[in-house]
Amino acid sequence: MSKVRIYTLAKDLSVDNQKLLEILDSLGVSYKSVSSTLDEDTVDAIKGILAEESAATPSAPTDSQAASQTPAESTAAPQLQSAPPTPHHKDDVTAPTSNSVPSTAAQAASGQVSSAVAVQEAPPVQAPEIPHRAPVVTIMGHVDHGKTSLLDYIRKTKVAAKEAGGITQHVGAFEAQTSKGRIVFIDTPGHEAFTTIRARGANVADIAIIVVAADDSIMPQTREAIAHAQAAKVPLIVAINKIDLPQADVERVKTDLTSVNLVPEEYGGDTVVVPVSAKTGEGVEDLLEYISLTAELEDLRADPKGEFSGVVIESKVDKQSGVLATVMVQQGTVNVGDFLVVGETYGKIKALMDSAGNRIKSAGPSTPVQVLGFSEAPVSGDKVASASNEHTAREKVSVRVDTRRTVEEARQKRKLSLEEMMGPLNEVREVNLILRADTQGSVEAIQGILAKRETPEVHLNVMLAGIGAPTEGDVLLASTAEATILCFSVVPSGAVKKVADQKEVDLKSFRIIYELIDEVDRLIKGNIEPVFEEKYLGRAEVRMLIKHPKSGTIAGSYITDGSFKRNAKAKVTRGKQVVYEGTIVGLKRFKDDVREVQKGFECGINLDWNDVMEGDIIEASEMVEVPQA
Repeated sequence: MSKVRIYTLAKDLSVDNQKLLEILDSLGVSYKSVSSTLDEDTVDAIKGILAEESAATPSAPTDSQAASQTPAESTAAPQLQSAPPTPHHKDDVTAPTSNSVPSTAAQAASGQVSSAVAVQEAPPVQAPEIPHRAPVVTIMGHVDHGKTSLLDYIRKTKVAAKEAGGITQHVGAFEAQTSKGRIVFIDTPGHEAFTTIRARGANVADIAIIVVAADDSIMPQTREAIAHAQAAKVPLIVAINKIDLPQADVERVKTDLTSVNLVPEEYGGDTVVVPVSAKTGEGVEDLLEYISLTAELEDLRADPKGEFSGVVIESKVDKQSGVLATVMVQQGTVNVGDFLVVGETYGKIKALMDSAGNRIKSAGPSTPVQVLGFSEAPVSGDKVASASNEHTAREKVSVRVDTRRTVEEARQKRKLSLEEMMGPLNEVREVNLILRADTQGSVEAIQGILAKRETPEVHLNVMLAGIGAPTEGDVLLASTAEATILCFSVVPSGAVKKVADQKEVDLKSFRIIYELIDEVDRLIKGNIEPVFEEKYLGRAEVRMLIKHPKSGTIAGSYITDGSFKRNAKAKVTRGKQVVYEGTIVGLKRFKDDVREVQKGFECGINLDWNDVMEGDIIEASEMVEVPQA
């Protein structure tokens, strides 16, 4: 028997993929995904477990068996039926048979079944589970590698033919009824639009398809698309398109994928790679199968009865209709007549249209709809919420305006803590970088240097490395991923610098490689958890006490050793006992506040403690960072 893929075996055995993965976990069998293969012994073991579970599940008695039962047997029957059922997928709902409830009621009425048994027989009331929703898929890749053509084949429409030069010029979302169920595809003009949406705090896509031409392999925009998809942390599938061409080289593409850290499953990695042809349709069914499998593992769910929420995919102003916004419904249901709040404005839905241009009255989760009713064109990525009436909509807008102003004011005032600047302590930190250089040789050399400078505490993650000056897309990616852009022997344009300033992105250019390395070292050092130690400063003897109406008790002291600093740590010793540990909140020389007092001088020491006494000894210390190699 040849090896079989997990999802194929699940289909043959009529069990869901998740069930099969649970069995593999119990057997201690390792796998990367549902497309991993299993050997004959493992398949036999799985079949044995399923057979045992099936044999252990009691079957319900037939009508004839129930009729021939004695009263004692019929009394015991409900107890047998209440035995634990065979585990089902979370979507399965086990309903009682049509004859089970009437027969139980009849038995209870005739006295054959006690009231306790009758109650036990009643089906338990369970809260309904949130149903699965259709996956939302975005297709990205290098220009003219066949993204839209592939989408056209799936949805059986000819969008590319209507576009100038056959290249997509706008963002659109379309539903496709496939053999694997409903799938929603987002067709974008590029990965930058995808990241623009994400930059505004909205994740729309559940799965990213990276299209790579079999005759062209990995190109600069392919690398950028991969970086954007990885930054969004969504499952990624590679579709190798144009395999129908004579010059197609699928194996070359698979090998090249390893250079961008995408190792195909055939090579021992966990990246799903599917060869397809948007022209002939070869492999498209396999791609849809993988999308469905990935969606199943992601367990995508949404409540159509919950509170509505959505995201703006695109918007435009039509000369006749007015503002039209394409919204992806993510939760709940949107209806004609509803009030929607987007950004700091609101509107009432006058009309809804589906992806085919048909007017509809409502739309549920994972449904793209065109909304007519906004007074202003919302921005791609804006989150959309519903309101019960116009008054509520106005209140929501008012709260958003107030919140924005409060955040802006707080941002100007507050100082970031160490943890906010560096992330949680005691864990490996990741420094995201985007590299741009003049030649491929320079890029590879810099990457080699970076690999050697990583530390156990800091991981250098090169999200994107390419030739040429940085683009606005690079800045956008850096903004959403909190990355630093490092340029070697290339100069960003004025427009890119301006966007970097607006987005508060660190964009630095270098002509000398050692200066770039020094900058990387600074980034690493800034992300290493600092080590502090207590450093002794000095000692003072309390000779008199001064009562101050505002400051409390001030210790008139003489510095016998070292020096004292304001805000230093203080330890007060009385005899051999430490009576206080705290902070020096103030130092005075005569009537003046001072920062530091040296040995041999008298001063007033103000502690955040009023029980100091004459004769006490005060020791001062401070925490200093220990230099690290």
